Amino acid sequence: MLNGYQIIDADAHVFEDPELWENYLEPEFKQFAISTDLCLQGEKIYRQLTHRVAATEGQRILKNHPNSVLRRFDAQSQSTALRSMGIDIAFQYPSHCLWILGIDTIEPQLAGAFTRAYNNWLRDFCAYDPDLLKGVGAINLHAPEQMVAELERIASFGWKAVCLLPNPVKGRLLSDPAYAPFWQACEDLNIGVGLHTAAHARVPTAGADRFQTRFALHTCAHPLEQMMALLALIEGGVLDRHPSLKIGLLESGCGWLPYWLWRMDEEYQNLKWEIEARVKHPPSVYFQRQCFISVDPYEPYLASAIEFIGRDNLIFGSDYPHVDSHPDIVDRMVDLEGTLSKDLVRKILWDNPARFYGIS
Repeated sequence: MLNGYQIIDADAHVFEDPELWENYLEPEFKQFAISTDLCLQGEKIYRQLTHRVAATEGQRILKNHPNSVLRRFDAQSQSTALRSMGIDIAFQYPSHCLWILGIDTIEPQLAGAFTRAYNNWLRDFCAYDPDLLKGVGAINLHAPEQMVAELERIASFGWKAVCLLPNPVKGRLLSDPAYAPFWQACEDLNIGVGLHTAAHARVPTAGADRFQTRFALHTCAHPLEQMMALLALIEGGVLDRHPSLKIGLLESGCGWLPYWLWRMDEEYQNLKWEIEARVKHPPSVYFQRQCFISVDPYEPYLASAIEFIGRDNLIFGSDYPHVDSHPDIVDRMVDLEGTLSKDLVRKILWDNPARFYGIS
């Protein structure tokens, strides 16, 4: 709690233990354990990330979170850091596992092994402080036939959410018919789906076909992949068929959303005849009904954007301990009560994420 606000961090991250894969991969897959320099069988699990950029960002993380770096981001340091920020509940998303599951050429069965290993490790990690640390399960988009079984296993842990890349995986959009049983199961089990990309992932990513720098790739990847994922879920009829499905759009800010909703609604007005069999309402209706978006307190136009988006679909994520998570980000969010209303700040910090993650 901070300044009287209970706080749900809708998007914190773990830095996976380097020994995770050796310890948690099933015996037949241990030969594929990720090396300490983040290689899978000698090949980097990411692309277009230079050593200089990685070293510079590592120094920034060390400056922001020295105790966590010293303790190799173990569960104790995670709990200490998040509680010191005033956070009451924090949902834990992957870091390196996003890259691993973002290797488009990985064999589906191997991706499944990494998924199970990560989820088992995260279950043990969160057990250190279960009131604070809440697991968000990884799901293997490379093998659609495995997705429901792993979702049910995750639900048996008591977890309320899973994480998906918004990017195409093996040529499939999120609206691909192969994923239909998964969406139905998410709806049936009341599991929220957090969409979270990773710049430098080795799947098709906005900007990666034309830019090389971290500056350009990170600028493009997060908002543009969320825009296209939201479009895919609407245009493909997923949100129409599953009106209780909950989707979270994470780590991309919210400033792009007013334009994107207007743009989709405008196109729908002109071209409704083309998709109305599976999209029965204007796209903004689906967003308002069942989607959530994380806001960044540093967005200078936030109050204006909220006037268009509304009050009930906004959530907050610290992005701890990633390089673009400012040490004072929670304080900055609470300080918005001078710009927004206290009631709205409370909704962003607790009421709305509680609905998304199924917290009573």
